[in-house]
Amino acid sequence: MPETTTKAVDEKFCSDCGAIIKIKAEICPKCGIRQFSPPTQINLGPVAPNGKSRIAAALFAFFLGAVGAHKFYLGQIGLGVLYLLFFWTCIPAIIAFIEFILLLSMSDESFIQKYGHS
Repeated sequence: MPETTTKAVDEKFCSDCGAIIKIKAEICPKCGIRQFSPPTQINLGPVAPNGKSRIAAALFAFFLGAVGAHKFYLGQIGLGVLYLLFFWTCIPAIIAFIEFILLLSMSDESFIQKYGHS
């Protein structure tokens, strides 16, 4: 029967051979394969309880605001459809740019209060 070993808090399994190695090891001492660190996440600031981020909403408003992407992201489907219907007039683009500035200048607490519900 194979011997069962458990890894400690400062250890990990080799991505190739499965041997237990130190968590900071760059190369497995058993098989010699380079270990890759897990991909890092981009931090977009505090997140509301419903998973929405103020910075993500502001980026949507800046890049895709003319078609109402930030409104869809924030759960305001009716306003998103309104932006889609009138995007050809460029009025939603102007409003979205103003909302972009408002979202960037808004505190995280007020964002969560206004958009943090499901």
